[in-house]
Amino acid sequence: MILTEFKPAEELLEKLKEEKKIFIMGCSGCPEGADTGGKAVLTDMKSKLEKEGKTVTGILEIDFLCQKALIRSRIKPRMNEIKNADSVLVFSCGLGIQATSAVIDKVCYPALNTITFGGITGMWQGTERCDTCGNCILDYTGGICPYTACPKKLENGACAGQSNGKCEVDPERDCGWELIYNSLKRIGKLDILNKFIPPRDYAKILPSAALRKTRLWALDEEDIV
Repeated sequence: MILTEFKPAEELLEKLKEEKKIFIMGCSGCPEGADTGGKAVLTDMKSKLEKEGKTVTGILEIDFLCQKALIRSRIKPRMNEIKNADSVLVFSCGLGIQATSAVIDKVCYPALNTITFGGITGMWQGTERCDTCGNCILDYTGGICPYTACPKKLENGACAGQSNGKCEVDPERDCGWELIYNSLKRIGKLDILNKFIPPRDYAKILPSAALRKTRLWALDEEDIV
């Protein structure tokens, strides 16, 4: 299971301030187990956005948002609602947001942060990977995670070492920021590259900090390492 927590409401509204019409998608897998997903959560967000003057073009919950083939099949009847939206708000872990971004030609905003509880987390069989960084920035990077796609974990653009779209660290591997550029170009949002991504807060990657924020484990403070 992958743990998620809600992004702060102020942060989310700031991200969405220029978006007038929004389509909401949610994963009914891991987020429901962490109380950050499910129909009630999605419906509540719809009400909050409408109070802020936004139009919600539709709501769709999918069993596993980390499976692109499933997303493609489930969105077919809802394509008019999605096309009518300026962007998509996604309640999922980082894997689901990456998969959704690969399928839908819209900016996909993460409503949740993916947090770690230590150890090894099982990942979906697809190519998407999540670094459980505690502060998802996939809306800035076209749904491509800079921490897992770029071996150097660069946050604000490519280094000078890439050659012909390949990474200097691993010449067999595509440059992560080349993938980000192409993804943003595909959805007509290259202007996002002008935005500065603040330095990463590595404290959010610590398992102890993540565990204190979840109700899934009834652990005493002294038991958290």
